[in-house]
Amino acid sequence: MTSSSTAQGQAAASASPQLRQWITEQRRLGVLDATLLTAMTAAGWNESVARAALQVAPVRAAAALPEPDLADEPGTIDVGDRQVRVLMSMTAPRVVLFGQILSDAECEALIAAARPRLSRSLTVETASGGEEINADRTSDGMFFQRGELPLVQQLEERIARLLNWPIENGEGLQVLRYGRGAEYKPHHDYFDPTEPGTASIVRRGGQRVGTLIIYLNEPMQGGATIFPEVPLQVVPQRGHAVFFSYDRPDVTTRTLHGGAPVILGEKWIATKWLRQGRFD
Repeated sequence: MTSSSTAQGQAAASASPQLRQWITEQRRLGVLDATLLTAMTAAGWNESVARAALQVAPVRAAAALPEPDLADEPGTIDVGDRQVRVLMSMTAPRVVLFGQILSDAECEALIAAARPRLSRSLTVETASGGEEINADRTSDGMFFQRGELPLVQQLEERIARLLNWPIENGEGLQVLRYGRGAEYKPHHDYFDPTEPGTASIVRRGGQRVGTLIIYLNEPMQGGATIFPEVPLQVVPQRGHAVFFSYDRPDVTTRTLHGGAPVILGEKWIATKWLRQGRFD
């Protein structure tokens, strides 16, 4: 018997159902096998046995992703109470630009409801699982709870139909205001699986798998959403939205993106982050 076969046999014998379940759960949370291998060897496992144990454990199936129905190349998508226009679609990275997801009046109403509750925007602090002020993000923002207002509920139902993703798998709608000079430097929306706080973050709903950014107004100059690796620049147009998804928490998804500085005027957006599972 070869050493490789021996290791496989040892893994099959020593990889208990509990260990296989732990490996499967860590994969579900988005932890890469390389990180699991490091953790197992640090805990005292022989490296070859640890590698074999990772092969014995069932590999997490590819996660389903939010995805608009574009199989027939439609110009519009019926979301129940309106027709949303399809303006642009690309596959790598997965990015779709939509038109008229909100009317002008709905954009104004959402801004008016959010304005009194704005405060300095925070970002998720993955080292601890908490939140922090980040110098890369110089906006003001707030969150609506799911279904908090009739307009919010209506928009969430549209998004669910548009992207074929359950309402309960979405975080609360965030509204952001970027004043002159404000920006959000390029970043990824998924939670870094190598950070110690990620495991606690993804217990609520799993990893993020998609983002929808809705433009509530049009800054006079600047404020585009940029994808520097593509490269792609989406200029804000009131009522339009850009959607992108990422099937794993990895830079190879090419979903690095940011909000370019506002040069003149201000920019208002509403952001919806979508999770693997139910977010409560």
